Amino acid sequence: MTKRRMFDIDFPEGADEPPVVPAGTETRRGPMAAAITENATALRERQQAEALIRDENDRLAHELVRLKKLGLIVDLIPLDAIRTTKLTRDRASGRDPELDELKESIKAVGLSNPIRVEAGEGGFELVQGFRRLAAYAELHAETGDARYATIPAGLLAKGETLESLYRRMVDENLVRRDISFAEMAQLARAYLADPDTGVTDLDQAIATLYGSAGRQKRVYIRNFAALLDRIGGHLAHPHALPRALGLALLKRIDREPGAGSALQRLLAARPARSEDEELAILRDFADGAGGDAEAVEKPRGPANPAAKTSLRVTRGGDVARCTATDGRVELRMDRDFSSIDRHRLEEAVTAFLNALDDATGRPPGR
Repeated sequence: MTKRRMFDIDFPEGADEPPVVPAGTETRRGPMAAAITENATALRERQQAEALIRDENDRLAHELVRLKKLGLIVDLIPLDAIRTTKLTRDRASGRDPELDELKESIKAVGLSNPIRVEAGEGGFELVQGFRRLAAYAELHAETGDARYATIPAGLLAKGETLESLYRRMVDENLVRRDISFAEMAQLARAYLADPDTGVTDLDQAIATLYGSAGRQKRVYIRNFAALLDRIGGHLAHPHALPRALGLALLKRIDREPGAGSALQRLLAARPARSEDEELAILRDFADGAGGDAEAVEKPRGPANPAAKTSLRVTRGGDVARCTATDGRVELRMDRDFSSIDRHRLEEAVTAFLNALDDATGRPPGR
């Protein structure tokens, strides 16, 4: 007799297969199964939403960096949070005489071109827009209006090299016609003197700062830098020095030993000179006027500035062009007069003046 084990259950054949649910009959789940399913669905949806948000944030972050690099992110920055010490400015020191016009424009239509700043520790460093910042500061001081306590500023991405920041400043001002060669030369000399720039000579500084300028303009900047090396400390208004006059001054200083010292004495004799007075001294010196400081202490205006006589004198195969005005006679010809002995020149000039006195009946020396 076979002994049955306890709890053995006899199942009919086919009992291991799942029951067949008739078509159209809904299966019912318990509350726990329904809750688990709903939670899993909600979790998947949440994960999908978070993935979409992360992708969007990444895209926006990359776009923000791209716009910052282009300087297209603009914000209102408090004036007292902006420093101007990192870069040597390429504008003349002192108040810009055209600042009042800029202030009137800002009051009328606002600031159409934001300044550019670089974020730094505890604030921002100005890269472009020194005049605009100065205009806002004056407007705020004069009016107390809160509108002028902050200024629209494009935010540059951190990490730009010092060279790149200088180039941004320089390239903006190169398109302005009123920036002088003396101001550009001053910046090149300051850039060379800055130990953080890494340049080793003036030519390298000019090539770095003014790479977008033409070759001839870079040559002029180099010449003005040489002029400033010789007399720069004695110029009260270097920004007003025209290109042609600056080159003429440098030519005479290089040609005549001691000419630079003579010009320094002439300028030192008029410490309180105006811009026009300084230009008059420089023009006289470039035209050959001398080393006597007293001669320019009280400049004499021409009695008849409109009077002018021009003529040509042919002598053998040479042609001399002569221009005579009140107080000046200018002789030009294809000849190196600097090669003639000074005493011979003095004799020739004396003979010339004596001949003029004889011809006009004027007593000698009067």
